[in-house]
Amino acid sequence: MTALTATGVTKRYTNHLALDQVSLEVPEKSIYGLLGPNGAGKTTLIRIINQIIDADAGEITLFSERLNPKHIGTIGYLPEERGLYKKLKVGEQLLYLAQLKGLTRAEALEKLKVWFTKFEIKDWWNKKVEDLSKGMAQKVQFVSTVLHEPKLIILDEPFSGFDPINAQLITQEILELRDKGSTIIFSTHRMETVEALCDHIALINRSHKILEGPKKQIKDAYKTNTFVVDHRGDISLPADKYDLLEQHQLEDALWQSTIRIRGEQRPNELILDLVNQTELHSFIEKIPTMSEIFISLVKEDPTQQ
Repeated sequence: MTALTATGVTKRYTNHLALDQVSLEVPEKSIYGLLGPNGAGKTTLIRIINQIIDADAGEITLFSERLNPKHIGTIGYLPEERGLYKKLKVGEQLLYLAQLKGLTRAEALEKLKVWFTKFEIKDWWNKKVEDLSKGMAQKVQFVSTVLHEPKLIILDEPFSGFDPINAQLITQEILELRDKGSTIIFSTHRMETVEALCDHIALINRSHKILEGPKKQIKDAYKTNTFVVDHRGDISLPADKYDLLEQHQLEDALWQSTIRIRGEQRPNELILDLVNQTELHSFIEKIPTMSEIFISLVKEDPTQQ
């Protein structure tokens, strides 16, 4: 099933076209990476979904209903620019925000006990936000985003400012939220995070969507039939069948060669050609990273011209 569908969404600011006929589908109970360089239109789309601004054209449906004000309570939004009240105490602020999302005070207190224990922040209840470090404040804002158990969670650069330990903690919570049934839209520049977390991705560049689909399917589509081989001994491969892209010596007289298969040859044929002339230690297909795909597509995008 589809959690969110955007169809032909367009938004213009005076002389700047922020989104141009953007359509995408976010599968239910998935982590959906919304990727793109600065100024691509990601934040504009997120603001439209959150009903902070209106689209000039197009339509968004959320869980098969046209987006409307009642959906505000079903969305949890963590913006890149954090928005906590600095003078308020942490507990007081979280109770207030939870009640804005429809929880009673008693419900909010019960849920906050769970999160404060989970995040080991029980002694923060009476601290003012202005007395917290950036990472501490982000933990508080993350709790405020998910406390009402929204069906759709939108996270805009959620790991900004976190140390590795807390980034891992938030990663585990995001995966757990998905496993419990939430759909998560994840906007980030950090490609290693996309590799680790996202099930599906969309790439927006200069107001256009230029790529969308399951992460594995996209990575498979951009494979180049290239293999990284560790071996002991020289190799000499026929140039009409293979390209030797790179070669360097490892330790203990081992060499590592990067080989691209040309034409219709299969990997098994390459293995046979190798074992006949060298001692083979490893044979691994080189799968493109999301960062490599991202960079190549942005460079190739005709709207850049």
